[in-house]
Amino acid sequence: MEGFWTEQSPKLGFAAIAIVVFLAVMGLVMFLADNAPRKGRDVVQLLLFVLPAMLLLAAGMIWPALSTMWQSVTSKAGEFVGLDNFVTIFTDPTGQVVLRNTLLWVVFVPTISTVVGLAYALFIDRAKGERILKSLVFMPMAISFVGASIIWGFMYTYRSEGFPQIGLLNQILVWIGLSPYQFVETPPWNTFFLLVVMAWIQTGFAMVVLSAAIKGVPAEIVEAAELDGASAWQRFKNVTLPWIRGSLVVVVTTITISTLKVFDIVRTMTGGQYNTSVVANEMYTRAFRLGQPEIGAALAVVLFILVLPIVIYNIRVLRQHKETH
Repeated sequence: MEGFWTEQSPKLGFAAIAIVVFLAVMGLVMFLADNAPRKGRDVVQLLLFVLPAMLLLAAGMIWPALSTMWQSVTSKAGEFVGLDNFVTIFTDPTGQVVLRNTLLWVVFVPTISTVVGLAYALFIDRAKGERILKSLVFMPMAISFVGASIIWGFMYTYRSEGFPQIGLLNQILVWIGLSPYQFVETPPWNTFFLLVVMAWIQTGFAMVVLSAAIKGVPAEIVEAAELDGASAWQRFKNVTLPWIRGSLVVVVTTITISTLKVFDIVRTMTGGQYNTSVVANEMYTRAFRLGQPEIGAALAVVLFILVLPIVIYNIRVLRQHKETH
């Protein structure tokens, strides 16, 4: 026991000091807040309670962002090189493949997820067993990206022709008389098989949000359109779709941003091999595996630039939707 307390004494001492400092700071905050002039008390209280959060935000987000931007325009030795790192990304064959794959992900994943989720929400709206049907589609959202990648990795598993197939899709191909296919290893189609995993996960999110939006459409408007002789497609196009436009924008932009940042799926299933790497995975590979932190920082800035206009567009559309409703 004596040895235990001797080993733990530095940690216990540090914890005691941290507690004392915390109590002292909180006591100072409460004292200044209570003794501030009446007119400026609200301002003082706001500053005292918001300032710690702002300092943590600056230390954990703003400073690393500025540091990354600076690193993106410097060499590995820290010398300023301007846009050379970005030129390398856009001219290097590997970088071009990464950007092409990222573009494919951004185009197809939000489109597939939103269209399938919207169609499913429409078809099961007020149907018998709607809750169960929704839960079945929403269930993949409860699975992590790594877990989903492992599940689909088993689906895509390939063995040479003549050997027993343990992958579901290849076993189906064998049953119908076709040869097994290397879904993950064969470019460029392997990119599409990987993005299916992301679409499978995000469809549940799109379905839930859009289903809630559809239920918010006033029944009177739908009934009036039906009495005017509008078909089901016309009611959807002219009544439902304009009404849920704000929710559609939220779904598409949220899935798009998640897709731009996708890392786990590619890292787990291929590690970026077979021409499947995307910006986030390549950023990690360059910065931490290949010893090129300046290229990794440049890729991080590219990712930020790609996300920024989507966020701005989302804010503008939501503001317009709020003004019209």
